[in-house]
Amino acid sequence: MKNTATLLITCPDTRGIVAAIADFLHQHHANILHADQHQDAENNLFLMRVEWDLNGFSLDEASFNQAFAGIAGKFNMQWQLKLSQHKTRMAIMVSQYDHCLADLLHRHKSGELACEIPLVISNHRDTEALVKFYGIDFHYLPVTKETKADVEAAQFKLFADYQIDLIVLARYMQILSPDFVARYPQRIINIHHSFLPAFIGARPYHRAFERGVKLIGATGHYVTEVLDEGPIIEQDIERISHRDQVEDLIQKGRDLERIVLSKAVRWHIENRILLYANKTVIFD
Repeated sequence: MKNTATLLITCPDTRGIVAAIADFLHQHHANILHADQHQDAENNLFLMRVEWDLNGFSLDEASFNQAFAGIAGKFNMQWQLKLSQHKTRMAIMVSQYDHCLADLLHRHKSGELACEIPLVISNHRDTEALVKFYGIDFHYLPVTKETKADVEAAQFKLFADYQIDLIVLARYMQILSPDFVARYPQRIINIHHSFLPAFIGARPYHRAFERGVKLIGATGHYVTEVLDEGPIIEQDIERISHRDQVEDLIQKGRDLERIVLSKAVRWHIENRILLYANKTVIFD
């Protein structure tokens, strides 16, 4: 198991930032494993990800915050420190389609996703047996227009009880309320079965078929109050032809959805994403 720390930084672009960070880590005996950066000239922004081995590092989490405050203040930084030992606790929400859920559970079981999945919530019972096969708690919470507020309150309680850090919508076919989204900013990832911004909303494969497109896609994105317009994390496409019917688009699309969602989740839990201006920077 890795024992590393990752520092994510966003600040106005200026000279000396990289040197200051490298010198600070060197002074405290850090062995830097990965360092990557990005400058956005249009917005005058500097974004950086640094990961280092904690063996021999002279600061613990609390003392790091105090020691780094001077550099952070000097460069007007927004920053986050993430420790690999603190595994992300992820809740999955799903309706009836199980392909994304099954893929995430398998990748987690095989060790590809270094997180904890203590909880799955669904408004249908179709996936209950699958979830319990993996030894994960399953909660059935059916939703109607009249009960939506009460159901979301029950979901909030479950997230608190299970100490959830990240919520993944693995084809959860319900629109979240503004209150739900506001409670978990940049902590809800959705898979949309379309290459956004095309064909937002419901039944995108049917609309793509009617339009006669030659490419279909899937999009993993953070959820915001505006439907299907949150910052995009990952996308992929598949070429189709006039021979493909709606059913073919759906089948090909499901393969894309699995891959795109798993990548988006992995990059989040590995602390590889920085957000700005409704965009994401993904550090590889």
